[in-house]
Amino acid sequence: MDLHVNDSLSIPSAELAWHFTRSSGPGGQHVNTSDSRVELSWSISASRSLSAWQRQRLLDKYAARLVAGSIVVTASEERSQWRNRQIAMEKLGRLVDQGLAADAPRRKATKPTRGSQRRRLNAKSSRSITKQLRRKPGQE
Repeated sequence: MDLHVNDSLSIPSAELAWHFTRSSGPGGQHVNTSDSRVELSWSISASRSLSAWQRQRLLDKYAARLVAGSIVVTASEERSQWRNRQIAMEKLGRLVDQGLAADAPRRKATKPTRGSQRRRLNAKSSRSITKQLRRKPGQE
């Protein structure tokens, strides 16, 4: 089952590596026998489905999250391993799609307006008066 990230990118199932472990938390008698926690890893650096630009962008964006060039996603929300597999694939798809999305335009720094400066100074002076009124008499 291939992972469809968006219209232009699909990750083949051969590039995805699955690992299953026991999930934490309550679950009754069934919890000690089923491996419902899912770890899905995908090697960005070894992927053939990415272009050179996409690979570099993802490596740069998720550098702190990568383990040996692979991105790892876990899912243990549901009691069913099958459902956790679906959730892990959705998480990975969202991560890749967000990583390849264009950056938001940077904010151009501007000077504060005269009105905002005036309001800031008025607020400071009113706070100063409030604090002066809280003092004990005769401390000046």
